[in-house]
Amino acid sequence: MSERGNLIATVRNVWKSYDQGRVTVLQDVSLEVRVGEVVALWGASGSGKSTLLHLLGGLDVPDRGELQVCGLDPRSEEDRLKLRRHHLGFVFQLHNLIPDLTVEENVRVPALAIGRPAGETLARIQELAAQVGISHRLNHRIQDLSGGERQRTAICRALVNAPRLLLADEPTGSLDEKTGDAVFGLLKSLATKERITVILATHERRFAEACDRIVRVRDGRLVDV
Repeated sequence: MSERGNLIATVRNVWKSYDQGRVTVLQDVSLEVRVGEVVALWGASGSGKSTLLHLLGGLDVPDRGELQVCGLDPRSEEDRLKLRRHHLGFVFQLHNLIPDLTVEENVRVPALAIGRPAGETLARIQELAAQVGISHRLNHRIQDLSGGERQRTAICRALVNAPRLLLADEPTGSLDEKTGDAVFGLLKSLATKERITVILATHERRFAEACDRIVRVRDGRLVDV
């Protein structure tokens, strides 16, 4: 029986602030995301969309409220570890790759963390590299790549362990328009091929409108859901 349509992420009445409560970033946020959706968190810089992604991915914890992602609670240290190792991929605006390593070595890092067999990992890396068009770059160091190639490498790294959910935080934000369009199209295509759910933070209206659903983020609140 397919799980498509079931909830993969749930946010209930979540609040988040910084600077000892002086700066409120998220206010009473609730959201449900179903398996197989490509959901856009659309809003201006500073609206809170990246913070929400960080909470979903266990990179930060809320002041109060409840979260469940892939059946795990990102507020729990144990669950955060399981989530990041086995169920979740993350693509950042700045790729966060290791510059002195090759493309292949960067993509391999998450697989090393879970002890995946080397041969199986290599086959997976080659499969992903072919899909995103960087097979000829696998032995090149990150510093020798273009911006678009770096982001394609970051996408491969996020997908190497076959996650159920991909969180993408402004993945086209540092790219020119043509390259950004190509990377976004690639993300959507891979979401279908890999059968994964995607939650994408973007300030670009055209990217938001190309997703299955738009959730508008404004001043720390979700509107026009």
